[in-house]
Amino acid sequence: MKESIININQGDRIYHPGYGIGIVKSINKKSFVGETKAKFIKLYFARNGLTWQIPANDMPSTIRNIISAKEARKIIDHLTSWKGKVSEKWKVRATANQAALDKGDPFGYAEVVKELSVLQQQTPLSSTDRKHLNLGIEFLCEELADALGKTQDRVRQLIDKATSLQAATA
Repeated sequence: MKESIININQGDRIYHPGYGIGIVKSINKKSFVGETKAKFIKLYFARNGLTWQIPANDMPSTIRNIISAKEARKIIDHLTSWKGKVSEKWKVRATANQAALDKGDPFGYAEVVKELSVLQQQTPLSSTDRKHLNLGIEFLCEELADALGKTQDRVRQLIDKATSLQAATA
């Protein structure tokens, strides 16, 4: 039996990198013909209007608790101060950025956004880089806005400020 990485209850809010912020709608035991009762978790993700019911034992390892306001401020600080190296090889960069987005770590999202924002200020981005930048911004905006109690437009302004060339060279 797979051990869940988070302890969840009905009404809890969770995060999944592909679907965004969700809510645990119900946790029930169900049985099907010839099988013993198993625990099922029903999740709802507003971003896509998706309702997902899965066996508790099959909860994806990418589902995690949503971040706190304190963590959100740390992510914005990380976005401002991170000075990682941008790979000049687009395939290496694309593979690393896709892995960071798939992982679901908001600090990883921040690094993808910062890297590609700085690169965009120097040269036009490839279509893959633009896609990764837009996804990173979308994921960050959704979660930071929720954690900080701000609109996504206001969070986007904070992200733009944190990724500006002045912030990158400060």
